[in-house]
Amino acid sequence: MSAPLEKGCQARSKFETFTPQLHHKCDCALSPQVARSSGSGELALKDRRHGKFTAIAVLTAVVFVATGIAHGQEMSIRQVRSTVTDPTVRNVVIVGFVGGFVSRNDTKHPEVQFAAYLRDRYPTIHAEVYGNHHGRKALHQVVSFLDTDHDGVLSSIEKERATVILYGHSWGATETVAFAHELDRMGIPVALTVQIDTIGKPGHKASAISPNVATAINFYQTKGPLHGAPEIVAVDPARTQIIGNIRMTYENRPINCDNYSWYSRTFNKPHHEIENDFRVWDEVASLIDSDLPDGPSIVPAPSPSGSPFFKYLKRGFQAHGTETALLKTPSDGNGN
Repeated sequence: MSAPLEKGCQARSKFETFTPQLHHKCDCALSPQVARSSGSGELALKDRRHGKFTAIAVLTAVVFVATGIAHGQEMSIRQVRSTVTDPTVRNVVIVGFVGGFVSRNDTKHPEVQFAAYLRDRYPTIHAEVYGNHHGRKALHQVVSFLDTDHDGVLSSIEKERATVILYGHSWGATETVAFAHELDRMGIPVALTVQIDTIGKPGHKASAISPNVATAINFYQTKGPLHGAPEIVAVDPARTQIIGNIRMTYENRPINCDNYSWYSRTFNKPHHEIENDFRVWDEVASLIDSDLPDGPSIVPAPSPSGSPFFKYLKRGFQAHGTETALLKTPSDGNGN
């Protein structure tokens, strides 16, 4: 809109400087004495009329140009408004929750890198990560993303346009379920929830998947002092599809966990092996792709296992490229 306004200003400036140029350069602007000394008063009168006609013509042209610019600006604004309120345009918001007391900016954790990967793959979506104790802050941000007309209230159209996807690991997986319940109380639908080795947060009871969730998937492992919930269920199976409860094992498939502390690698490795497992993140990326068939344009990009965002995980077993093997059918209940 700045270009038309600039042109309009130039047009007005041209008209404003035109009048003094007319009266300085045309015979009609000369004094009567000079006109008479030319030997023809009639010619001077004609020139004066001609000058007035020229000024009127220029003024008319400027009015038409300005009107056209204003009309163009109005059409542009209408087009923008129609895009914002178009119910067919999806507003995609993806939120991840890290486990334990991990910072949302700790790039050693794949949950953080996965959000960066999604922002690169889908340039127009919102993908953010939060600590599992910052659900209220995350909720405020999600509502802000969905409130496209910025009136402070989510309309039915804004809710219908929403495609919300949630994922989390450990305590973050517990927060994923709790967060979906918060959205349910607000009437906001959730397309997909992903739980990775769910560990119950102190003071939080395990809960079923809320009915506003369309699909849900659970990855878990059973070794080590911390191992995830083996099963998730839906409050209303008629409204929520449980894609699967997928058990992952690492006895014959060790995953490098050098991105974590010595303590975590020594005493709680399986809980972090599943967090680092390319098979899990490739599967989650595939599910998100299938949830966004008519969403924003996908930038050609490899799966997480082939992405530079996760190259720090390409060590040990996963350095051989076998991590791209697809998981078995969810009904098998096994990730091998």
